[in-house]
Amino acid sequence: MPCTIWCRAMHLTWCMAEWRDSAMRHPERELKHPETIRAILERSEVGRMATVDRKGIPVIKPVNFLYLDEKIYIHSSKKGEKVEDIRRGSPVCFEVDEPIAYRAAGEMGCKAGYYYRSIIIKGEASFVEERRKKIRILETMMEKYQPEGSDWEFEEEVLKKTAVIEIQIKEMTGKENLG
Repeated sequence: MPCTIWCRAMHLTWCMAEWRDSAMRHPERELKHPETIRAILERSEVGRMATVDRKGIPVIKPVNFLYLDEKIYIHSSKKGEKVEDIRRGSPVCFEVDEPIAYRAAGEMGCKAGYYYRSIIIKGEASFVEERRKKIRILETMMEKYQPEGSDWEFEEEVLKKTAVIEIQIKEMTGKENLG
């Protein structure tokens, strides 16, 4: 897909060609359809966010998240390891995957495999401080995870203890193995 079409489809200022520094080992597995990437990010319930701790060791955490306006938003406590890492300026990586089916090996052990789709995002994280934006994101996240509810109220005390992390996407790759 030409870069200009991709950019228009995703409403982004950067293109697929600029997503990564190195070539994918299996370029035939590159997930190229913007609609599929967007759908995976919107329907996935759990993502994994990685930061680098103060000792330089990568740390990964499963998180509930929201994909909105070409950004990733994560609900969190204002305390904890990932929050401390972000405050120190740690780069972040975010991943979602969609397991589709297991392929049995039969007689050959190394022939087992998995059919899947996955997306890896590299970016910069910051905290949403503006109250109205924070509430809008939390409401939208509630709609995602609890669609049967509505008209949520957020007590001021809870808002003070709650962090909303915003990941600005700098690089994104998608990969699939559908057999």
